[in-house]
Amino acid sequence: MKRALITGINGQDGSYLAEFLLDRGYEVWGTIRRNSSPQYNTTRIDHIFDKVKLVYGDLTDMASLVSVLQKAKPHEIYNLAAQSHVRVSFDQPIFTANATGIGTLNLLEAIRLTCPEARVYQASSSEMFGNNIDKDGFQRETTPMAPVSPYGCAKVFSYNICNNYRNSYDMFICNGILFNHESPRRGVNFVTNKVVQGAADISKGKKDKLYLGNLNATRDWGHAKDYVRAMWMMLQVDEPDNYVCATGVSHSVGDLVNYCFDSLGLNPDDHVVIDEQFLRPEELEHLKGDSTKLREKLGWQPEYTFEKMIDEMLFVAANKDDKNVETWKL
Repeated sequence: MKRALITGINGQDGSYLAEFLLDRGYEVWGTIRRNSSPQYNTTRIDHIFDKVKLVYGDLTDMASLVSVLQKAKPHEIYNLAAQSHVRVSFDQPIFTANATGIGTLNLLEAIRLTCPEARVYQASSSEMFGNNIDKDGFQRETTPMAPVSPYGCAKVFSYNICNNYRNSYDMFICNGILFNHESPRRGVNFVTNKVVQGAADISKGKKDKLYLGNLNATRDWGHAKDYVRAMWMMLQVDEPDNYVCATGVSHSVGDLVNYCFDSLGLNPDDHVVIDEQFLRPEELEHLKGDSTKLREKLGWQPEYTFEKMIDEMLFVAANKDDKNVETWKL
């Protein structure tokens, strides 16, 4: 039986990846940070709680990582833990650098000392590219990186230190440069679920206004289920490499708003308010990824369209209080 360790198993990606690996017969371990309300801390994995082995660990505490690795003895390691909110990274840049950047180095060094033969997936990000775009409007593995947020800067460090450890110590480490990926399990402080939940609440009369920032920013949005499958595929090949994972189709935040409100029979002009507190000090305007390498070398294809993903999110938001609807399955 293969053993996998997922850092950040209780996040959106971690929960889907845990389900995916369990379905393939893996023994799944996951790190969580101590929380005074553990039930809230594991909401996304409550339905598989008895099927995974959870251990306390923190990327900023290398000793805890060594302990976890010694217990789990993993064949595959998926580093998904991070301070992952871009806007928050401007408010907490040092914490973001420590958790998202140095945390990856702590993990790599712990792996090198305890289980250097393990295969490692590092969650890299499209935010690393910043506003750099190739002439055809896409970002790909060869696009120069110029991040415009502390989060993006921390991810560039993680990306480069992974390449360095792979080359220096002959470790199997893959960087998955994932573009935005969403789901019903996405936190409500991220713009997709904020818009979905806001539109659903307005349609139910629970609120009247939705406060947002830059509606013109465009993102390449895919579904987290498709993207965790790509993570696994990267670790099943003979040689480690770096891959962009994206749909190749971008939409603006305004497009997202219009689709959600139109689906619920609402006029966004009556409810959406631009609030400067949600604008970033330096904006990232356009992201659209070219995943040709991932598709051709590994055979990956996304199963979700933007519309199918948002429809699923709207369904969950509309039915989350109905105990007869098993929204946790989505």
